[in-house]
Amino acid sequence: MAELYEENGMLEEDTQHGRFLTFSMGKEVFGIEIKYVTEIIGMQAITEVPEVPGYVKGIINLRGKIIPVIDVRLKFKKEPMAYNDRTCIVVIDINDVSVGLIVDNVAEVLTIADEDIASPPSNKTGFENRYVKGIGKSGGEVKLLLDCDKLLAQEEIKVLEEIK
Repeated sequence: MAELYEENGMLEEDTQHGRFLTFSMGKEVFGIEIKYVTEIIGMQAITEVPEVPGYVKGIINLRGKIIPVIDVRLKFKKEPMAYNDRTCIVVIDINDVSVGLIVDNVAEVLTIADEDIASPPSNKTGFENRYVKGIGKSGGEVKLLLDCDKLLAQEEIKVLEEIK
């Protein structure tokens, strides 16, 4: 069920609440809130930029807008993988900065009800991941729901703003 929010004194329905774009990296399926996603594009030529962290692959020119591109596999310290025809760039907006996320492949847009989202295990269990906001259950599978606001630290956002 969509949540209601107030805008200009009127109650509006938040039709994006609980909707996640899911993508896979290896065996894991991740989800990001659809409200952050501006578009999904196929792989394209990436211009490398010197002296940036290894997971920052470079920049792309998207209709005249320069967008830094991050390989999510490398950001999450996973094995690098050759890009193929399923590899996509998911363009998201974080704190008014557009960033391209390279993912193995985009799966689907899912609606996951609030009651089907569990909090990630606490750090007392040895599982600490600042990127995971929650664990969504959908169709008998689990999706790791990412916290886009924590995907990049403030210092990383500054680096990305400087390279565009």
